[in-house]
Amino acid sequence: MSENFAYPVGLRLTGRRVVVLGAGQVAQRRLPALIAAGADILLISPSATPSVEAMAEAGEVRWERRRYQDGDFEDAWYALITTDDPAANAAASAEAEARRVWCVRSDDAEAASAWTPATGRSEGVTVAVLTGQDPRRSAAVRDAVVEGLRDGTLAAPRHRTRGPHVALVGGGPGDPDLITVRGRRLLAEADVVVADRLGPRDLLDELPPHVEVIDAAKIPYGRFMAQEAINNALIEHAKAGKSVVRLKGGDPFVFGRGMEEAEALAEAGIPCTVVPGISSSISVPATAGIPVTHRGVAHEFTVVSGHVAPDDPRSLVDWSALARLRGTLVLLMAVEKIGAIAAALVHHGRGADTPVAVIQEGTTAAQRRVDATLATVGDTVAAEGVRPPAVIVIGEVVAVGSRRA
Repeated sequence: MSENFAYPVGLRLTGRRVVVLGAGQVAQRRLPALIAAGADILLISPSATPSVEAMAEAGEVRWERRRYQDGDFEDAWYALITTDDPAANAAASAEAEARRVWCVRSDDAEAASAWTPATGRSEGVTVAVLTGQDPRRSAAVRDAVVEGLRDGTLAAPRHRTRGPHVALVGGGPGDPDLITVRGRRLLAEADVVVADRLGPRDLLDELPPHVEVIDAAKIPYGRFMAQEAINNALIEHAKAGKSVVRLKGGDPFVFGRGMEEAEALAEAGIPCTVVPGISSSISVPATAGIPVTHRGVAHEFTVVSGHVAPDDPRSLVDWSALARLRGTLVLLMAVEKIGAIAAALVHHGRGADTPVAVIQEGTTAAQRRVDATLATVGDTVAAEGVRPPAVIVIGEVVAVGSRRA
């Protein structure tokens, strides 16, 4: 067997003595992990970096301001040698060998009895990589594995018993790359996914065959309202011990009825994790080159649901107040009612020549932008055959975006 082969092991150092020689940059990088492991750390060095000194002042390590002396490794379980004194390092390494203390040397890995792996952590998993004398490769492999665990591209399902639980995940505006890292990881761990039509559909194709994907729009609801049926489906699968993800477009709490689902789960005694998503109200205009705020143009932006017409008694929107604002209006779910909405805004004082941009299927390969004004947007949307989903931006920022294009 090659001399460079190292036997990997995880050291449990809680309450056990660890001696660190030197308090420079190497020690500064290594100490936090030893502190997190609960080790009883003795730091020996005449001086220290400000960060290491702060650890000592906080009581996380015991610092003796002196050089190494024979006998310092007595009763130690593990030693880390990081000084720039070759003679002291050699003497300390010899003592560690004599006392059978596993010892890492930053100056001479070949002379050490232990090596420090490149380590990373993700959701309770510690990844440690050793590649002998190639630390950069160790770090690269470590980074690739940790990133895969975090974003879900490296499937590592949990096999422990868990109680009922549901994650309400905001999938973002449509582009699968715009879901959050945490959302993608939870999706990769799911047994059941209840998906909205506006969620990032491409991600569903990446799920393993055993994952049950439920189209929320097709849940049979009989005497129940659709939302009640969705709530019941989440509760039923969670109580069956499944890992359930409710995948929603945009953000769960931005016109996504996420709170209704969270409340239903709470009433059923089922824990719920809410994972925020990138809202289409800001991301879609951005991908079309439109800033919702811009210095000297708009100091505020207002996001409004346009699924109810201004003259509908169910409307909760004060359109007259919105018309008096000078900033940006972003309308979601407003394609069908945009003519009536534009007329109401003009009626209450917003200029008929105010620029309007309609962005259909934003952030996807099918994205398209249609420009108009408040006076013409109703007819333009009809003539251009604009269909939901679309985000409508009203305000002078639309012209800023046009200049950039």
